[in-house]
Amino acid sequence: MSITLCIPARIASTRLPRKVLLDLGGKPVVQHVWEKAKQVRQADRVILLTDSEEVAQVARGFGAEVVMTSPDCPSGTARMASVIDRVPGDFFLNVQGDEPFIQPDLLDGLIARWKETQCRLVTAVSKIQTTERLLASSVVKVVRAESGEAIYFSRSPIPHLRGVDPAEWVARRDYWVHIGVYGYDRATLAGYSKLAPTELETVESLEQLRFLAHGLTFQTVVTQYHPVAIDTPEDLEVARKMLVQRPG
Repeated sequence: MSITLCIPARIASTRLPRKVLLDLGGKPVVQHVWEKAKQVRQADRVILLTDSEEVAQVARGFGAEVVMTSPDCPSGTARMASVIDRVPGDFFLNVQGDEPFIQPDLLDGLIARWKETQCRLVTAVSKIQTTERLLASSVVKVVRAESGEAIYFSRSPIPHLRGVDPAEWVARRDYWVHIGVYGYDRATLAGYSKLAPTELETVESLEQLRFLAHGLTFQTVVTQYHPVAIDTPEDLEVARKMLVQRPG
């Protein structure tokens, strides 16, 4: 079984243009992601997917293998699916190009869960610790079955605790935040283009709901990792301070 780790990296970004190429400790943001990905023990291949020649040139400069994609891909999953015929592998991991602190051990854990369960899709979750994060629409919540499979993803706090003040919900039960790294078996990724967009995906603006709405399920892996995606100038400054505190 071969494992391919993909880093979709587009240069266009509404809130922070060119973010994957911005400087973080003397390296572009996407290079930090690539270096973390290269530490994943079970990955046979790491490739960077982009529609930008500038990103491609920078990536090749630090040693990355690059596959060019169409600029019309609306998501990282779509970008990966668009090149499935050109990229070998039995299992594919999607790691966002703006996650410079992604943990190699977490990615190895996703691969291990796939090998253990032979699930079609796998992703990561982490426990929500505060009411503020639980109620924030920018934080994607997930409800899990006893088997560990994801039942639903939402920007709303779920499940609802009837008759309980929302300020007490986190103290009453476990709530989970979705960590946006995905694993797909080859058949599922290859079939993505045949899955029509769905109402749930559109109203929540969550691409993973397309899979659920078409009857597919995600296995989940619990992690202590909390993402540090770079979407704004303020995020970049936070990342720069974090890099000083924990270099490498």
